[in-house]
Amino acid sequence: MKHGIVIPCYNESSRLELNTFIEFAKNHHDITLCFVNDGSSDPTRSTLAGIKNLVHENVFVFNVEKNAGKANAVRQGALFLHRETDVDTIGFLDADLSTSFQDYGDLLTEIESSKGNLKIVFGSRNINDGVNEIERNPIRKLVSDMIRVLIFMITRLRIADTQCGAKVFHRELIPMIYDQSFFSRWLFDVEILLRVKKKMGKDSFLGIFLEKPLKTWVHMEGSKLSAKDSIMIPWNLIQIWLEYECKPMLKNAHLVVKR
Repeated sequence: MKHGIVIPCYNESSRLELNTFIEFAKNHHDITLCFVNDGSSDPTRSTLAGIKNLVHENVFVFNVEKNAGKANAVRQGALFLHRETDVDTIGFLDADLSTSFQDYGDLLTEIESSKGNLKIVFGSRNINDGVNEIERNPIRKLVSDMIRVLIFMITRLRIADTQCGAKVFHRELIPMIYDQSFFSRWLFDVEILLRVKKKMGKDSFLGIFLEKPLKTWVHMEGSKLSAKDSIMIPWNLIQIWLEYECKPMLKNAHLVVKR
C-alpha cells in the first residue's frame, strides 16, 4: 500500500525538525508527505520549499495564502493528495511530531494487516497498554477529560481520544469526510466522526474503526490553540451539535409539517 500524510503548518519555521522530515521522506518512498502552509507570517513557506528542493519525489507543499485554521489546512491537503496522487490512505500528523513517525507507522500497519476491514485508525493518548510513555500536562489532561465527556454526549461514540493529531483514513472515505468545509477551526475531528457515523450508521462505523494506543507522546510548547480558543471549546461543541444534530431534525420536522 501507498500512504499520504498531511502536515498542517502555521508559523512552524522554528519548530520543524527538518532533518527528521528529510530523512524520513528519503527512506520511505511509499509515503508521500504533503505540507500545508496555512498562511504563515514567519519563514515557514521558504522552510518548506527547502525541504521540497531536497526531496523531490514524495514531498508536496500546498500554500494557503490566508490563515484559516488547522481544519481547513488538513482538508486542503487531504483533497490535494486524493486528487493528485494514487495513495491508498490519507491521514494527518502534527508538524511538531508530538506523535512520532514510528507511532504513525503503527497506525498504517493496523490498516494494512486488516486486509480491508479497517478504514479509520486513530492514535490515542488515553489508552494505556502498560508500555506507553505519554507526557501530558495535568491541567491540560483534566480539561481534555472534561471535553471528552462533552464529545461523547454529542457523538454517542465511546472514543478515548478524538483530539489526538494522528489519524489515518482509507482513500475511499476522503470525499465523504472532506468534500464540505468544516464548521470548526479546531474541533473538526468531532465533525469527521459525525459525518461518517451519519453516512454509514453507528454499527458500520464501529466495524471499520480502531483506536491504537501511542507508544510515546510528548506535549510540545508553542501550541497554536489560544487561550480564547480553549475557553470557547464547550460553546463550539454545542454549535457543532446544533449544526449536525438539531438542524437536520428541524428540517425533517418542517418537511413533515409541510406535507
